Amino acid sequence: MLSYNSEVSDLFMPFQFGPYKLSNRIVMAPLTRSRAQVGDAPSLLAAEYYGQRSTAGLIIAEATQISAQGKGYAFTPGIYNNAQVKGWKSITDTVHKAGGRIFLQLWHVGRISHPSLQPSHALPVAPSAIKPEGKAFTEEGFVPFVTPRALETSEIAGIVEQYRLAAKNALAAGFDGVEIHAANGYLIDQFLRDSTNHRTDIYGGSFENRARFLMEVTAAVVSVWSSERVGVRLSPISPANDISDSNPAPLFRYVVEQLNTFNLLYLHVIEGATGGPRNVDKGFNLQTLRKLFNGIYIGNNGYNRGMAISARQENLVDMVAFGRPFISNPDLVARLKLNAPLNKLDADTLYGGGAKGYIDYPFLSKQKATELETTELIA
Repeated sequence: MLSYNSEVSDLFMPFQFGPYKLSNRIVMAPLTRSRAQVGDAPSLLAAEYYGQRSTAGLIIAEATQISAQGKGYAFTPGIYNNAQVKGWKSITDTVHKAGGRIFLQLWHVGRISHPSLQPSHALPVAPSAIKPEGKAFTEEGFVPFVTPRALETSEIAGIVEQYRLAAKNALAAGFDGVEIHAANGYLIDQFLRDSTNHRTDIYGGSFENRARFLMEVTAAVVSVWSSERVGVRLSPISPANDISDSNPAPLFRYVVEQLNTFNLLYLHVIEGATGGPRNVDKGFNLQTLRKLFNGIYIGNNGYNRGMAISARQENLVDMVAFGRPFISNPDLVARLKLNAPLNKLDADTLYGGGAKGYIDYPFLSKQKATELETTELIA
């Protein structure tokens, strides 16, 4: 019989999340799976995929492009036309029927794209014409990134409007809220960082100018949704997608202070390098952002069961986001609560494909769950 580590933790207890009473403090992080249909509508299998994972206190759906221009990876879904809204509605209905809550992550990749993914094979856009290192995932495979086109000042308001319309579509699709993706080296993050933003207009230079685009996007989104149903994701020190900043600590303190003016529901922070080390250097303590932010703080990056329980015991986070463990463990919450072993992830089926590696990971058997619960009672 497996031993049970019987810590008492409110990680598994109900939690008030703005207007919603969640079943626990565990978040399913947004996870790109590249399984969208032709026209970038969600896969027909996606409703089952998300429904299987509805025991998460909150699901943040995979990054979803706000426009055709916002696309940077093959087979990722959008939220800018009726077919996409209809596809997402079947997903939100399934999650709600199972008792879950689901937010949509609004996404524009900026320079992390390729002409083959863009309308009319145009160049990707960015704050400045600076080529990223690395390769784009296209329908023909991986190809080197290109030098993007710098956005004209007059174009930026149009992209802000795309965020507003995407937020409106997310509302029509039945989501419980939205998350603005301002992390991982995508368009908003590109505006924030001095390595990717060399502009000399009102969107470049000072912290205020570099944060202007994010604040305009946030204002547009909260014009559609009440602020208590909106969150923002940041990755202050992650080098994801070839991005960096010369002085991230004061920059992101400024960003969080400005976000506070919107009275947002939550801040979702990638602690360390996305999908990599949690080390925080340059004298930057991410807990300063938690203390600065007026709402709920979601910690993300490499958490396991013990780390998550400790983080709550020490009040370092309000909620904990798990990414890849949710891919291979649709019943992750139960497995974490019971300290059950986790299914092994099949890395070959992460991106693209069909049901294999998507909706076919096994749940705990009733016999095993009962055995573990019995172990808890006698521990």
